[in-house]
Amino acid sequence: MHIPDGFLATPVWATLDVVSLPIVGWVARRARADADESRTPLLGVLGAFVFAAQMINFPIAPGSSAHLLGGALLACTVGPAASMIVLTAVLVIQALVFQDGGLLALGANIFNIAIVGSLAGYLPFWLLHRNWRSGGLFLGGMLSVFLSGVCALTQLMLSGVGIPPTVMWGALAMFAVSSVVEGVATVAVVRAIDRISPARVQPGTGSAAAQWILAGIAAVLAGLGFLIASGAPDSLEAIAERTGIAVRETHFLPAPMANYAVQGVELESVARASAGIMGLVLVYLAVVAVGRALRRSA
Repeated sequence: MHIPDGFLATPVWATLDVVSLPIVGWVARRARADADESRTPLLGVLGAFVFAAQMINFPIAPGSSAHLLGGALLACTVGPAASMIVLTAVLVIQALVFQDGGLLALGANIFNIAIVGSLAGYLPFWLLHRNWRSGGLFLGGMLSVFLSGVCALTQLMLSGVGIPPTVMWGALAMFAVSSVVEGVATVAVVRAIDRISPARVQPGTGSAAAQWILAGIAAVLAGLGFLIASGAPDSLEAIAERTGIAVRETHFLPAPMANYAVQGVELESVARASAGIMGLVLVYLAVVAVGRALRRSA
């Protein structure tokens, strides 16, 4: 779902850069009032967990795959504002370190995944959590992924990419399937956190167990997830191949762990496992640093 550089026309990616980055800055300023030092590690662990989950692609159709986005999970756990900040940190690291998503297209990816994904994921939960909490979580997960995909598709069309009707309907079908998986995963993870630590989002009230368990799961996913991950292109890559724009993909800077593998390490399993673990640590440290910076400026 990450849009690389070269796919979007300059007016499209430039507009989304101008729109997205100030929104995240405004959200960060608003979040300073709720910043709490004791909750910062939880944000870091959740960010690392989402990063690890995004590394694992699962098949959704012949020749294509998808991965979890985590917007609904984060928004329903720590709130949409914190979710946007955490996902923005994840997207920045993915672009700079792993060459996953473009630098010029960073505003588009932040808009689609962090902003739209968080708000769309939180809305059903906010409306339904009192009477049908699981339904709100499920619909939030579905809506977050589907709208993120539709936004990416719309941005490609605005960039002049010709998408035949068959490819368009195929893309929407892929988004629908991955949306259902996201909904199920969101319900499952939030329920698991509830069982471990019902007071997970309250500062200093027994969330340590949940943090350790999530951290352990994230480490396993990051270090060994490549063994079970699908090698098929994700939905956006499949669309790019079918529309002929895959050749436009551009990388402006070298990345030390492009394609989620440490460059220069000959043994692929070691290269991929090392990249996953190092990325996990980078995301955790970045989110914690942002959280502490917000706390100091509050």
